[in-house]
Amino acid sequence: MRYTQLGRTGLKVGRLVLGTMNFGSETVEADAHKIMDAGLDAGVNFFDTANIYGGDNRKGLTEEVLGRWFAQGGGRRDKVVLATKLYGNMTNDGTPWHEQSWPNHDHLSALNIRREVEASLRRLGTDHIDVYQFHHIDRATPWDEIWQAMDVLVTQGKILYAGSSNFAGWHIAQANEAARRRGSLGLVSEQCFYNLAQRTAEMDVIPAAQAYGLGVIPWSPLNQGLLGGALRKERDGGGSRTSMGRSAAGLADPAMRAKVQAYEELCDDRGLEPGEVALAWLLTRPGVTGPIVGPRTAEHLESALRALDLDLDAELLAELDAIFPGPGPSPEAFAW
Repeated sequence: MRYTQLGRTGLKVGRLVLGTMNFGSETVEADAHKIMDAGLDAGVNFFDTANIYGGDNRKGLTEEVLGRWFAQGGGRRDKVVLATKLYGNMTNDGTPWHEQSWPNHDHLSALNIRREVEASLRRLGTDHIDVYQFHHIDRATPWDEIWQAMDVLVTQGKILYAGSSNFAGWHIAQANEAARRRGSLGLVSEQCFYNLAQRTAEMDVIPAAQAYGLGVIPWSPLNQGLLGGALRKERDGGGSRTSMGRSAAGLADPAMRAKVQAYEELCDDRGLEPGEVALAWLLTRPGVTGPIVGPRTAEHLESALRALDLDLDAELLAELDAIFPGPGPSPEAFAW
């Protein structure tokens, strides 16, 4: 495992981040524990989760799965840099997380931050969260209120760092300028939708993260499975029903299907696995700390780890850019 600093902090994290969204829902707990053990054995030390993971009727289940894994001892908790998130509504009545079902049980008010950090700590069975992340921008709560609540948690030792997810570039600037005025550290990481086929984050999110010293943690590095050999799996009938359904939605676009076809042919010509190339490509990108991989099986994790050993030469990188060109920086991407 190769390690790097998380943004401008002194915290060292591996260049692959273990995402746990499938644990407890698509991956049974025993298998999830085996995957986490395998990750730790391979040197993966950055684990990412969220309070809402587990399903609409079992929000919080994934954190509980991690908590029971930590409780097995063996230095598990001490070795892991633990990140979780808050924002979505946590009412466990089957309501989708993004649909408000009870007031003050979501978003980033001081009340909800206090409620949710305590709930996550209980489920995770730990006394602190290393990176506490805002899962989405809250347009209704002022940053002074948010940072006041987070500063209290830092003082109490319940969190160490704050991170964001799904922020625009100007949100990152706004958040960190507000933190600067208070003398707070501010955001140290940003989780964004970023992969070889979806590169809009290069316009302003990643430049803002670099300017403010945030580590970039891409989620969906295989673009809902499209970059993981989707056409091959379509032909062979491989992959889970969920992953195939997501891939089919993307492949329904003729333009995207043609790009994926060219991508898989290029990988085949080089004798490389598409999913591993997609991860390795992200590791070459400026500002990227490491992509989040969300394995459902131990084999998925093994494949992701192999990406660390891939050295993509300049010719291959140019060919990938030709298939999936980036937008270029802003404002040139949309103006002169």
